[in-house]
Amino acid sequence: MSDIISYAPFWTTLKEKGITQYQLINNYNFSTGTLDTLRKNNSITMKTLEDICIMLDCEIWDVVEIIKPEKNNE
Repeated sequence: MSDIISYAPFWTTLKEKGITQYQLINNYNFSTGTLDTLRKNNSITMKTLEDICIMLDCEIWDVVEIIKPEKNNE
């Protein structure tokens, strides 16, 4: 089983900071492609993660988390 990447913390961080997706795109020049990637929980590069953390003045764990699936004891 593989771990699952979740960007749920990213959406929470945006909400806590009062930043909308519209503002991200228009005020922060955030890529709509990256936003779509985050929505779909697809992979981003470490550089993109660094850029997001700098842009939002937050830590990595405020953007991404790993959710480990429970192991089935068979």
